[in-house]
Amino acid sequence: MGEAAVKAAKWLGYEGAGTIEFIFSEGEFYFMEMNTRLQVEHPVTEAITGIDLVEWQLRVAAGEALPLQQDQITLSGHAFEARLYAEDVEKGFLPATGTLSHLRFPQGARIDSGVRAGDTISPFYDPMIAKVITHGPARSVALSRLTRALEGSEVAGSVTNLAFLAALTRHTGFAAGDVDTGLIERDLEALVVPATPTPQVIAQAALEAAGLAAATEPMTGFTLWAPPSRRVVLAHGEAEIAAEITSKGADRHLVEIDGTVVEARREGGLWAFDGARAAPVARKGDVISVFTGPGFHFALVDPLARAVQGAAGGNLIEAPMPGLVKAVFVAQGERVAEGQPLAVLEAMKMEHTLTAGRDGIVAELLAEAGAQVEAGAALIRLEEEEEEAA
Repeated sequence: MGEAAVKAAKWLGYEGAGTIEFIFSEGEFYFMEMNTRLQVEHPVTEAITGIDLVEWQLRVAAGEALPLQQDQITLSGHAFEARLYAEDVEKGFLPATGTLSHLRFPQGARIDSGVRAGDTISPFYDPMIAKVITHGPARSVALSRLTRALEGSEVAGSVTNLAFLAALTRHTGFAAGDVDTGLIERDLEALVVPATPTPQVIAQAALEAAGLAAATEPMTGFTLWAPPSRRVVLAHGEAEIAAEITSKGADRHLVEIDGTVVEARREGGLWAFDGARAAPVARKGDVISVFTGPGFHFALVDPLARAVQGAAGGNLIEAPMPGLVKAVFVAQGERVAEGQPLAVLEAMKMEHTLTAGRDGIVAELLAEAGAQVEAGAALIRLEEEEEEAA
């Protein structure tokens, strides 16, 4: 393949950084495309060669000769690169948006990123947050370092593919190098199993939500006659979780979650939950993120301000992500069938067809072709089933 790539570049008279891609099947390889630029994966080559390809690209553009000949380049060890994206894996890897309220990476990996905490992932550009690159003397070493780097990465403010990437590094076939283009599709269910927060993780989030994690006053939680308790309700995904916190002082609380009691104790300024050291945590407004495993994100629910699910119920067709409404196929008053295409939303260079979730009648068109909408925006409303029956 290398010889064929060089031959093609010479025939074209191409000078500069670039890649030529082939597809391999049953012992043969075939030309697929040429990219006249550095590829996203160029850090992998840099890691195993020790060469700064960006520097070389600039030197060639300035008319200089390459610093080394091909036979002077040696390869050392193995490298991996994972592309951390703002995307919703469970919704078919749909691009996502959001403001990065928290972003932190561990030591021991190369991180190439153009964003930082506080930046917004918009619908107008590629939603990549960072590239995580690891290197090791053996493939297994490089892969284990990648697993640790992904598990130690902290991202809040947007849904990401972080948990999926970490699961992929632990996939038996991938670890063995038994990889082909059908791997993810075959084992997708195993790779996207949503993690469930443990009572200890929920207890930490509840303590943070209640404002007790940072409280140091000796009289914190003091009441006469009985230990004080408070109720915190957290939303995690579609579920709501209630936590009852009984304070025993500033440095000790008991948190009951669905019959399980977790002891939170602070010693030397550090919290532990049932004796296990607390995970890193970040809070932005009413959203609390606990960074352990794939990372868990909770929203504090205010019972007095809880949004009532109004008459719309399941009658709204909403935008799954920010995008441009390319087309609307129905009119007000039209009867539609379950699964019928209603509109097309364009986002991240892809078109997504929105369909009816049930049989019904279009009550209202809330967006028209050409409108730019945010994620969750209502596009079409169906009549209430009672209205249709009447």
